[in-house]
Amino acid sequence: YVAHAHELNNPVPKAPFWFIKPASSIIGSGAPHQLAPGATDTHHELELGVVIGRRATRVKAADAMAHVGGYCLALDMTDRGAQDAAKKAGKPWAAAKGWDTSCPVSEMVPAAAVADPSSLDMWLRVNGEAAPRQSGSTGLMIFGVPALLEAVSRVHTLEEGDLLLTGTPEGVGPVGPGDVITAGIDSLGLSLTVPVVAAPS
Repeated sequence: YVAHAHELNNPVPKAPFWFIKPASSIIGSGAPHQLAPGATDTHHELELGVVIGRRATRVKAADAMAHVGGYCLALDMTDRGAQDAAKKAGKPWAAAKGWDTSCPVSEMVPAAAVADPSSLDMWLRVNGEAAPRQSGSTGLMIFGVPALLEAVSRVHTLEEGDLLLTGTPEGVGPVGPGDVITAGIDSLGLSLTVPVVAAPS
């Protein structure tokens, strides 16, 4: 999303760029999100998740949607301080993005129930605030789902059940222990609730 790149003073990418979160980062709705080890807050990043339904290796964008099994809501929880330090040092972001519980996800809806993944409105609130902290349409993504699948599957084989996150709209920000994140795609009946707790000692 262009606006998210601007809010972090990042250049707008000319091609897809990605990183990997391990399976141990995934938790379901209602499970507590633990802050990153040593962190006092983490930032929420609301994203559409694409669930792979069929093995994808070097697929073309025109054929990519045949490999999608469904969609979900996901949070790419980020240790912003650690990410900023890694960026300045030219180091990978793995520790800032992939610690345990850093990828809360909702239930999945099958691809057949989603007429157009590029026209979904997502929202995120913290502690029941009236105004969403994040709100945006997937139509504002810089690269759509087919282009992302083509780029990623050119490098990594995607297996059934793999989850591809697609970027976040503007409005990312910090949460701390005791906060509760809620998010949704109302048109699909998808919702996500994430209580935030301190990092384990």
